[in-house]
Amino acid sequence: MHMQKSIRFAALGLLLLATQVSGASLELLNVSYDPTRELWRDINAAFVSKYEAKSGTTLEIKQSHGGSGTQARAVIDGLDADVVTLAMWPDTDAIRKAGQIAEGWDKRLPNNSLAYTSTIVFVVRKGNPKGIKDWPDIVKPGVEIVTPNPKTSGNGKFSFLAAWGAVTERGGSEADALAFVTKLYGQTPVLDLGARGSTTTFVQKKIGDVHLTWENEAHLEVEEAGGAVEIVYPPISVLAEPPVAIVDANVKRKGTGAAAKAYLDFLYTAEGQDIIAKHYFRPIDEKVFAAHAASFPDVKRFPVTAIARSWDDAYDKYFGDGKIFDSFYKPKK
Repeated sequence: MHMQKSIRFAALGLLLLATQVSGASLELLNVSYDPTRELWRDINAAFVSKYEAKSGTTLEIKQSHGGSGTQARAVIDGLDADVVTLAMWPDTDAIRKAGQIAEGWDKRLPNNSLAYTSTIVFVVRKGNPKGIKDWPDIVKPGVEIVTPNPKTSGNGKFSFLAAWGAVTERGGSEADALAFVTKLYGQTPVLDLGARGSTTTFVQKKIGDVHLTWENEAHLEVEEAGGAVEIVYPPISVLAEPPVAIVDANVKRKGTGAAAKAYLDFLYTAEGQDIIAKHYFRPIDEKVFAAHAASFPDVKRFPVTAIARSWDDAYDKYFGDGKIFDSFYKPKK
């Protein structure tokens, strides 16, 4: 009898141990930029179920969103990100410079750690009453512009770069470009901190005639506004390349490196790329892009290296303290 009890307790112990192993749980934090909430919600749902089936680990992925530059600073200051999926390369590289991401981070995943690309387009009121078709149209007298703050927002920076390059890439001088952006921001009544704030300003508060925003955010606005706004693709805009990266210092401490790597690898699968395309981010997989080509009108997209020597140069030249943007823009009292 005593022997049977011992055997039963031993079996129970093994059962409890097995339950603990198979019932392991992990939590990841994805710190991203402002208008990617819906994308990551769907990516997370698809990935979590696959990861749990494969590893037996219960996985929860939390999201944090805000202006890209602000988000990078939050991670540097201690926000416990396992991965960062920010709007632009310098925001991610700032975290490397702070010692939290390893050297060569942008070469660790395919396509220089870019799972998709994007661009800046116009959103206008239904029927396009101001007749906006190209960049010069947005600075005509009486046109009010909505765009986020380039000092805090990836959308804001890319909108600035798109406007600048729309001048210089078509033969204008840097003086012409400076005059253009000076006029543009003179017709911008408010600079929100991030992309989603500007969407609220334009769609819900009904401020402005044209909104300069991410391609994916533009589609979301049309959907949410019930046809009260529409998208205009300018002939030329900027090539936006939002990279993805693991925050090495954090995953090493938390033991989440394998899950974080699998998470970002999923973005490059056909399923991940399809979800990306359905949310109007431009997938890098040619077959997936071809299947969704009707969603992505052709627009000439110039890289940042067309208007600066490098990303670091662009950041300093245009957005550094006291540099080009600060030289003409004074916050409205």
